[in-house]
Amino acid sequence: MKTAQDLRNLLRQIDHKGYPAYKDTKGKYQFEGYVFSIDHVQGDPFAAPSKVSILVAGKQAGFDVSLYDQKWKRIALQDHLLRTMAKSIRDYSFKAKGSGKSGLMGISQPGQEVLNRSACVIDRGTGDVTVRMEIGFPANGRTINARELEKIVFDFLPQCVRQSLYQKSYNMAVLKRTVELAEDQHYVREQLKERGLVAFVANGAILPRKSGVSSLPMKEAVPFRSPASLEVTMELPHRGALKGMGIRKGITLIVGGGYHGKSTLLKALELGVYDHIAGDGREFVITEDSAVKLRAEDGRCIQKVDISMFIRNLPNGKDTVAFYTEDASGSTSQAANTIEAMEAGAQTLLIDEDTSATNFMIRDELMQRVVNRDVEPIIPFIDRVCELSEQRGISTILVAGSSGSYFHKADSIIQMNRYEPMDITELAKKEAEQFPIVSEKLKAAPDPVVIRVVKKDMAFIKDDRIKIKTMGTESISINKEMVDLRLVEQLVDHEQLEALAQILKYMKLHYYDGRRTLGQAVELIYEKINEKEFAAFCDGMIGGNMVIPRKQEIYETLNRCRKLLAVE
Repeated sequence: MKTAQDLRNLLRQIDHKGYPAYKDTKGKYQFEGYVFSIDHVQGDPFAAPSKVSILVAGKQAGFDVSLYDQKWKRIALQDHLLRTMAKSIRDYSFKAKGSGKSGLMGISQPGQEVLNRSACVIDRGTGDVTVRMEIGFPANGRTINARELEKIVFDFLPQCVRQSLYQKSYNMAVLKRTVELAEDQHYVREQLKERGLVAFVANGAILPRKSGVSSLPMKEAVPFRSPASLEVTMELPHRGALKGMGIRKGITLIVGGGYHGKSTLLKALELGVYDHIAGDGREFVITEDSAVKLRAEDGRCIQKVDISMFIRNLPNGKDTVAFYTEDASGSTSQAANTIEAMEAGAQTLLIDEDTSATNFMIRDELMQRVVNRDVEPIIPFIDRVCELSEQRGISTILVAGSSGSYFHKADSIIQMNRYEPMDITELAKKEAEQFPIVSEKLKAAPDPVVIRVVKKDMAFIKDDRIKIKTMGTESISINKEMVDLRLVEQLVDHEQLEALAQILKYMKLHYYDGRRTLGQAVELIYEKINEKEFAAFCDGMIGGNMVIPRKQEIYETLNRCRKLLAVE
């Protein structure tokens, strides 16, 4: 391995040369206390910045094994180190001068969620710490300005490393609080399973956000307080007794007037599949890991999904056991989303009336009298919700503001009144007795047919220049084929899409052989991800801009592919 002095000498040799001479710097260099690696050099100062990484050996980093001996603690520690590193880097970015992106020092910027990011990884066995980031190699025009790069590599970066990647730089009590929070959050997730709950919302939680474009907590928001009848106590390993609202398995209805907090509660539950940092207000808003938010999604493609549980006897004779369309309606899209969530292993469905197809959710008595059920192909969700719960073990949390029909079906009914929840189950059930609903006695639907074999794509496999691009949390483009993810509402970070794009590419190259089903392929890749994390789907260099997604988001991405995914 080359030394830091070798890099310094090389930079002085190529100073004032043409920008391509920077390519000679690629490689690994031993610095004092860490290895600095230049993994990819940008083509010119206006191109995407160069990719570099830093490796601090476990013995030198010195982090106590107790801080990362469990996966959830390791992810929390990685997140803490990354936030510290990002703060340090912000102080130095663009202090080195030059044209284009010269002097940029960039690294992943975590939000309110604690996610497993490739930007900072701690080896589970050795304790080695790897950080991946970007540096804009300085130039004047397209002439190398190596003196400015020397400042970054030999002055700025060592300061950031010293401040961020060694245990001795931290107050041990702060690190312990970080991993103890993660351990408490994990404990609540385990308790959900043991207590028959699908979600927990702690008393004192702050659910409203600062604004529609900010995930920071709203100042002076009304703290959450559980109704006494729904309150449970969790004895956390570190925090001790914590009280809050437990949402039981089954059918839970959230009602109330407009702007009283119904959707705010549901949104917090949607994102409760992720842990949150201390001070977020939702640290102990915990939802079981597999929960999926469902909605109507007009215009999405559907590839041979068995929606016959909800849609049957279409007048055009179209097959609903292997339903295919390039332009789904509200009802067919929501039916497909429901079946796909079941295929992805979702045990909880989260639904907001405002973003649902009305005819998929309910048909009132008058409509049933006027339009005979025999000519109505849609079996509304209300007629299947109990079956999903009682026979398939799939719970539903539904926000409703205009229809009371679900009062008859719900096991628990929560009214939000000025952001304060009230248990009105008994009252609502009593009132509902005076408004009986007409409901068809349906036989239980057979298990959906989910055997969708994915065709082998030889043209894609032979393509040696596969182009990938992501647009925030909205879409993925692979070879100019767009996958629209705007309405996959549990995606919270653009780095999840960066990983999803690489996973999609990897699966097309290696897993789709014309015999393996979509479900088999997803289960196979996710098993590999659990073992190898980012190395499971990255051929070659691992970028510093990815987040491990949930299995459910892998399914949701694949199901929204058009030409990229051809099923038989």
